[in-house]
Amino acid sequence: MKVLEFAFTAYPVTDMARARAFYEGILGLVPCTVHDSEKGRWTEYELGAGTFCLGQAPGWTPFAEGPSIALEVDDFDASIALLREKGVAFAMEPLETPVCRMASIADPEGNAVLIHKRHPGHH
Repeated sequence: MKVLEFAFTAYPVTDMARARAFYEGILGLVPCTVHDSEKGRWTEYELGAGTFCLGQAPGWTPFAEGPSIALEVDDFDASIALLREKGVAFAMEPLETPVCRMASIADPEGNAVLIHKRHPGHH
């Protein structure tokens, strides 16, 4: 087996409308696919070469201590200011590492979301 890339990253949600209001209204993501069926609901956002998804299905629930996605932003300081202006709580205040700047917030479902900006020259 040879893994070529990741196909998508998905977060479970219990309230799709509330989750979409956060990701679209606050973070500014634009959905590329919205699918509702008898087995659940699915919303996809294309981000660069990858896809981020919200899914709502029986038995799949948010878990704050689970994996997290790091969203690369164009302007870290402006992004942090916007989140503060919108009243988003920070689980981890902005910090600087040798390779990046990042902060952690939680979506309305409790899933961890990192706001991230690589330093030039780091991938």
